[in-house]
Amino acid sequence: MASWKLPPRIKIYEALGALADGRIEVLENTAKVYSSSRNKYYTVSYDPKTGAIMTNDNGSYWQDYLGYPAIAYLMKIGVVPFSETAAALLADIEWKDINQTFKNDWTKTEKYCQDLVVSRDGNLNELLKAVDVIHAFLQSHPFPQLGKKTKPPTGY
Repeated sequence: MASWKLPPRIKIYEALGALADGRIEVLENTAKVYSSSRNKYYTVSYDPKTGAIMTNDNGSYWQDYLGYPAIAYLMKIGVVPFSETAAALLADIEWKDINQTFKNDWTKTEKYCQDLVVSRDGNLNELLKAVDVIHAFLQSHPFPQLGKKTKPPTGY
């Protein structure tokens, strides 16, 4: 069983934002994770016995890394540790718009989000520490892929 690649750090930011916005509907070992526009959702399936997980977001499908919907789900069910305070710093961010503005340049998107947190009088150091903890956890706990990949939903 193949394991997911480590995601770009910005996907942790997006997952925290999904948690802060309440965009995750968990039903036992599956979930719907809504996009920031709330016009589409990604499907997540999880096998708690093996730790295998599948999601149909673009990054997971095309780039083979663990996408933000899966990360958000794993945080929501308590498998991946996270800080609710750090998540709250990333509420109400229109990820699709930002990613398009920066042409999916994750470094620029991450910098934009950090600047946004500072402009909102948020604690940037707390966010950076939280992202480091999650990133280290994902690096030391690779998640196997569950089943066959399915294409991502289309639309905004």
